[in-house]
Amino acid sequence: MKRYELNEKDKELIKEGLDVLLRNFDDGVYNHTVGCALLCKNGKIYKGVNCDGIHGACAEYVTVGTAISAGERDFDTIVAVHEKHLNCVIPPCGNCRQMLYEYCPDIKVIVNDENGRLIKVKARDLLPFAWRPVEC
Repeated sequence: MKRYELNEKDKELIKEGLDVLLRNFDDGVYNHTVGCALLCKNGKIYKGVNCDGIHGACAEYVTVGTAISAGERDFDTIVAVHEKHLNCVIPPCGNCRQMLYEYCPDIKVIVNDENGRLIKVKARDLLPFAWRPVEC
């Protein structure tokens, strides 16, 4: 698995995710507890928060859906955040890993490595043996 170093744009992306969460955090209700920021290859940044409920949606789903709804299809980097997590970064859950794999397998995802250092890896590397549509 190739690992990528973070750059200044990545650090800005983390701050953007924390900003959207700060503006929408639901303390005690827990409807909006994770922020997300997505950098497109054209430089645009989309942000979102999770929507909790019986069948809630993770912040990554909300953010990718917002970008797609705006016509975006070329994604560069994504990060999910919460201020109390290690380096403020949360790894995507299994469901989000599958979604990223299907929509944008080469997007870089900011995560903490096994030593607690921030790195980027491609979504395809976060989900070995991912489900794929059957090719006939």
